[in-house]
Amino acid sequence: MAPDSAAAPSSGLRLQISPWEDAVIIRCSGHLTVEHSPRLKNHVRDVIPTTKRVILDLQDVPRMDSSGLGAIVAIYIACKKSGCEFMVVNYNQSVKNLFGLTNLLSVFESCAQTGLRMP
Repeated sequence: MAPDSAAAPSSGLRLQISPWEDAVIIRCSGHLTVEHSPRLKNHVRDVIPTTKRVILDLQDVPRMDSSGLGAIVAIYIACKKSGCEFMVVNYNQSVKNLFGLTNLLSVFESCAQTGLRMP
């Protein structure tokens, strides 16, 4: 699978999809908000059947709203139903706080504790 890039306006969300070992890494750049959450869900759902693991890299996501959180939860559920492992990595403090407020931090925080090395 060749790296794929889905561009959006500069204030929007850019997705870069690339294979890595037995996983697909989806690097997000921009705001993960109500305007862009459906596109993220659709892109990830398209790759779930073709991989054993989905890694969502939020390093370049400065802002996420409740719709972004809902998209991540929907992706998590879709992965679980398909027997695919789902990981969220490199999220900032504001995203971590949102996970904490919604009692989802324990679900996604274990990713940081595994010692995962990414390219």
